[in-house]
Amino acid sequence: MIDKQVPSAAEAVADITDGASIAVGGFGLSGNPIALIQALLDQGTSELSVVSNNCGVDDWGLGVLLNAHRIRKMTSSYVGENKEFERQFLTGELELELTPQGTLAEKLRAGGAGIAAFFTQTGVGTQVSEGGLPRRYNADGSIAVASPAKEVRVFAPNGVEREYVLEEAITTDFALVHALVGDRHGNLVFHEAARNFNPLAAMAGRICIAQVERLAEPGDIDPDAVHLPGIYVHRVLEVGTDIEKRIERRTVRGGN
Repeated sequence: MIDKQVPSAAEAVADITDGASIAVGGFGLSGNPIALIQALLDQGTSELSVVSNNCGVDDWGLGVLLNAHRIRKMTSSYVGENKEFERQFLTGELELELTPQGTLAEKLRAGGAGIAAFFTQTGVGTQVSEGGLPRRYNADGSIAVASPAKEVRVFAPNGVEREYVLEEAITTDFALVHALVGDRHGNLVFHEAARNFNPLAAMAGRICIAQVERLAEPGDIDPDAVHLPGIYVHRVLEVGTDIEKRIERRTVRGGN
């Protein structure tokens, strides 16, 4: 029987070396694989190139790696909740490839599906397609690295000609994801908002490491309930249902 369970977070990430590229699941703070992120921090791995919807907050999620200056480059769609992220980017300590959210999702999915690139209308007529979007600043505030121009072509899928920009797929050395339930074969079930980017990140990683709150035996998960098949998952770590989860912004409704 295929058994992908690993006994500890440290063992799960032990072969992630300096300079590796990693796709990391999570939508805001929902579905952050924090046990794996913390193990990577404890291991001391640095110069990482990370692809994730966002970079957590200053003291949680990917923010803990960022604070320790372990991340060299981020490919993200939303970076507005992390002040240290802003500081490192504007001072030239961090490279950022800012990508529209839907495009980022499709780049990850395409990478996992073996699709090299695709055309999309998103970003046409902006710096996303025309180039010049700052990726890294110099310490004096000038632009050290800017995004290149991308190929734009005209298609008429509905009989109306429109411009589309070419976006290349993303694949990474590793993927770190969080799931509600997983079995020893690597089949995963995600909970609500955690399903937004975790399956896509998992698909893009050549080696996918999943932390799960509950480990099931093969056959216990209804096949129709599986959100991501085990073919994409290589290691499974059970972290328990009491693992800490944080809320990015807590709001309450005022009384009438």
